[in-house]
Amino acid sequence: MKQTFLLFLISISILSCTNNEDLSAATSANPTFTFSHNWDNETVTNDDFNTIQYTTQNGDILSIERLRYVISDITFTTTAGENLMLGEYNLVDLTNTNGLSYTTINRVPIGTYANVSFTFGFDNEDNAKNYLDLNSESFNVPDMLGGGYHYMQFDGKYLDNNATEQGFNYHAIRAVDNPGANPTFPQDTYFTVNLGQITITNNVEIEVKANLAEWFRNPHVWDLNVLNQTLMPNSSAQIMMFDNGQTVFSLGDVIQ
Repeated sequence: MKQTFLLFLISISILSCTNNEDLSAATSANPTFTFSHNWDNETVTNDDFNTIQYTTQNGDILSIERLRYVISDITFTTTAGENLMLGEYNLVDLTNTNGLSYTTINRVPIGTYANVSFTFGFDNEDNAKNYLDLNSESFNVPDMLGGGYHYMQFDGKYLDNNATEQGFNYHAIRAVDNPGANPTFPQDTYFTVNLGQITITNNVEIEVKANLAEWFRNPHVWDLNVLNQTLMPNSSAQIMMFDNGQTVFSLGDVIQ
């Protein structure tokens, strides 16, 4: 069972009742996470979309037409090893510049945390829930592939071996076999991103950097001529995405 933020919220509530409404603000904060994107340190925004200009480790040249992904279960780990997990999620949509800045609903105590982390995608428990906002964004996965939601949709064009533009759909979901009425799941493909130690003294702004080039090279050098579309029912491809995703995200600037 997940360790939730409930006990902390109860303690803040009790303190507020016994003292004043400003006490929680003086001893806790609402962290903001900002999501920036780059291609090997070259900034990527939606202004850079629809132009074939990025070269992968395999030598494939591509454009980006859509990029959006879910992060969930933001967790603050204290120096005593306790996990303060916020039951929150955020859809980062670079295409429409939505969700690039996310301020947590729940407050966390000020202080130094040994680690701040989040889940890329949803764990299996969360993936089985119903999210009206994600439904309206057509972020669902078909029932024949296990249902739930995408972890990421990364779409664009690339130049094939004949220098002809072709489309790719680099979509990450829960790895699935036997699509149909009774799909099976060979391996979980959500993963934890650890940002490291962070000290919070007020309403801190934490930058999460995503190097998009990493999706195509580490540890698997991705060949878009082979793996470009129909990747959702391909469990081997999903596991490769899981592996490559481990090095995509890192901690950027922390602004107090």
